[in-house]
Amino acid sequence: MTVTVAPTDTAGLRARFDAELAAFLDRQGPEWPDGAPRGVFTALHRFVLAGGKRLRPLFCYWGWRGAGGPDGAPIVVAAAALELFHAFALIHDDILDGSDRRRGEPSVHRLFADLHTRSSWRGDPEAYGRNTALLCGDLCAAWSDQMFHECGLSTEQVHRGYGVFALMRTEVIAGEYLDLVSGVGDGSVASALTVIRMKAARYTVTRPLQIGAALAGAEPELSAALAEFGDPLGDAFQLRDDVLGVFGDPAVTGKSVLDDLREGKPTVMMALARDAADRAQTVRLRELFGNAALDADGAAELRKIIESTGAREKIEQMIRVRADAALTALADAPLDRETRAALTGLAAQVVDRRL
Repeated sequence: MTVTVAPTDTAGLRARFDAELAAFLDRQGPEWPDGAPRGVFTALHRFVLAGGKRLRPLFCYWGWRGAGGPDGAPIVVAAAALELFHAFALIHDDILDGSDRRRGEPSVHRLFADLHTRSSWRGDPEAYGRNTALLCGDLCAAWSDQMFHECGLSTEQVHRGYGVFALMRTEVIAGEYLDLVSGVGDGSVASALTVIRMKAARYTVTRPLQIGAALAGAEPELSAALAEFGDPLGDAFQLRDDVLGVFGDPAVTGKSVLDDLREGKPTVMMALARDAADRAQTVRLRELFGNAALDADGAAELRKIIESTGAREKIEQMIRVRADAALTALADAPLDRETRAALTGLAAQVVDRRL
């Protein structure tokens, strides 16, 4: 008899998550309401399966394994459900940020706005695109909930994990609101750090780890140890994301390097640049940063100011400090060798990345 062992390396797990996502979405097809245009379903099917790092499912899976849970389809399905919630967050975030590109393709609201224009429909294409994308995001959130509950784990296990899942969802939405507030507030380093911890850091690393651990019945001590590792690593992830949003290669990241600058996104890097800028640089920052008409030359000038104030170097230092703190915490966490090795590898992917 041949025994097939499911892969638990990063690439193998990503393939398993994608297979479960595809299977779940395929099951939704026959359930699509009669008479409702299938454009939304088709767009979401493509969007969810069109790439992505699958970091949240990966951290969820290893949180489960670190708490003693065995490999198997149920945890892969439960972890993959987080990717549907991530799709919701991305779709809504692109609307809030006015981002027209995601993963190298038109963002969902842009896709439907362009469809409206090509079809010569009545009304405002931009409003149609935004409103349709909002509904797409809402559907992804609902599907995430459904997939999580149908993962195949016991009711008791799902209930344990769902408490952390619910907390994560609240934090993400509160973080999005804090992001809006910070955009019209003082723009300080402290406020920017609060936003990334709430909106991105815990949502990317800590909560997925804790969801997986909770599903496996982890003790509070392990959950706390995972937070000691996850919080600084999540901060490092978002700080790297902000650097890539300005200095990244669009061909690799799939996003424009103009969006964050045109939007005036209140990142830690920009707060540091403002704090260190001289009078002339401050004037130019006020003129260029947040200017919706910013062109490539203006963006190049902004990048030069960020570099010359030392803000980019400071961010790189902050990333290193947080990554080191995460790895120190991981070394002390009560985890088996396989889980610790997997999380060490994921930490490197989070920090040293180009997309």
